[in-house]
Amino acid sequence: MFKTIFFFIFFIVINTYSYAVITTGITTLHRGNGAEPETLDLHKSSGIPEATIQRDLFEGLVTESATGELIAGAAKTWQQSEDGTQWTFQLRKMGKWSDGSPVVADDFVYALQRAVNPTTASEYAFILWPIKNAKAISNGENKEITSLGVKAIDDFTLAITLEHPTPFLLGLLAHHMAYPLHRKSVEQGGKKWTRPNKLVSNGAYQLAEWIPQSQLKLIKNKYYHGAANVSIDEVVYYPTEDQSAAMKRFRTGELDITEDVPSSQIAWIKKNLAKNFHNSPYIGTYYIALNLQKPPFKDNIALRKALSLAINRHILTDKITKGGEIPAMGWVPTGMNQYQSQSMPEAKLTQQERIALAKKYYQQAGYSKQKPLEVELLYNTSENHKKVAIALTAMWKQVLGAKVKLRNEEWKVYLNSRSQRQFELIRSGWIGDFNDASNFLDLFRSDVGTMNPSAWKNTNYDHLMQQAEKESDATKRAKLMQKAEQILLEDAVLIPIYHYTTQHLVSEKIMGWQDNVMDIHPSRLLKKHTKK
Repeated sequence: MFKTIFFFIFFIVINTYSYAVITTGITTLHRGNGAEPETLDLHKSSGIPEATIQRDLFEGLVTESATGELIAGAAKTWQQSEDGTQWTFQLRKMGKWSDGSPVVADDFVYALQRAVNPTTASEYAFILWPIKNAKAISNGENKEITSLGVKAIDDFTLAITLEHPTPFLLGLLAHHMAYPLHRKSVEQGGKKWTRPNKLVSNGAYQLAEWIPQSQLKLIKNKYYHGAANVSIDEVVYYPTEDQSAAMKRFRTGELDITEDVPSSQIAWIKKNLAKNFHNSPYIGTYYIALNLQKPPFKDNIALRKALSLAINRHILTDKITKGGEIPAMGWVPTGMNQYQSQSMPEAKLTQQERIALAKKYYQQAGYSKQKPLEVELLYNTSENHKKVAIALTAMWKQVLGAKVKLRNEEWKVYLNSRSQRQFELIRSGWIGDFNDASNFLDLFRSDVGTMNPSAWKNTNYDHLMQQAEKESDATKRAKLMQKAEQILLEDAVLIPIYHYTTQHLVSEKIMGWQDNVMDIHPSRLLKKHTKK
């Protein structure tokens, strides 16, 4: 009798649940996201894990299509003056925040002023410097915050004045630093404004839940102007620094999309999960930054060159990363708009010639196998980063006799160590925020603060980049930036390792995914089959 009643109740519960699922029609997307987000504050984040989520929560004047191309976002149209310094944006009158209030021009003025305000202390403020007075304000040069070149003409008209013509402005405006903010919720929320039930967003989704080191859940923003075309109802992001564990979760159906794949499994993946594997070019550079504020790398170009030339980049990409990455002997990746990437002079040498030169530089720097260099390499938690770090230390040991210890830190701790320059060598990566060489080269200007990882300063480099930002002729502008890149490489400011490709596993249930060089895949543009 008990069993009969139990199974009858069980049948009722299961069928009630099934009916609820059918009637509610909730479609949930499960995404691996790499590291636990540092923060969702638009002006205090600097990594890809944060930007991916922010792209679902917010929408700038300009946004991206499934192919990574720039399209209308919160602004429906725009126009620029003949000299390229005055831009006017017409906002969508249907644009609304997740609380139902309208998105107005003042929301952009408030956000952009907050972004460059010195009290915000945004590491990324430099990206907005093309806007009139942005640099002076963020550097605290006695400029009132209201002097920033952004103005609300009326509720739905925003004017932006630039220091000089900026060909990549639209790409810049698609960056999270240029998203709008809901003033009331930010000011009332204080330091907690990015938490669930406090964060008010204008994108396709709103924040519903955030359990640190477990998951972050977004739900559809019913007030989003394009809500009718958003198919995915919920997006759950998971921290997945362990790529092997993430792949297992993908294979069991717990993840629809992985942020990366374990490099050691790529050959197996290509054979067994070919339909799910997406491997494509990516405008970014994986590199090692050196702390030039103190010994042993300060004022020691020979030592910096020795470490760089001792690396066999082809072995790293062929045997370790295995994802089709391009060995890098320069900083700016190939394929940037209207730019010819530069390479260090030693790129023309054979690997054996580079090794011989590396040993020569090592001795010039005052080191030998009897008196080895002893330093530490910091990397953030990742199975793939660890493998690269181990390979690098082995190469430096074998070729030079250098003793390099490894130090691993979780993402948030690693970011703090990087900004405080508490490292000697640090694994780094830079992904283009927009398709223009200046986005890579500006990183090493002496005036960008802690985003310049090595704290390198070179007046000639700064002067060339300042000239380039004012040059309207594309050919002349490219030549100025090429000279700057040559100086960067001659001074061995960084150790380029390879230019990125992206590797994802994407479920066959997912529709709308398109590979692109920006590796941008907003959840609002994806669809998911729910039938088994």
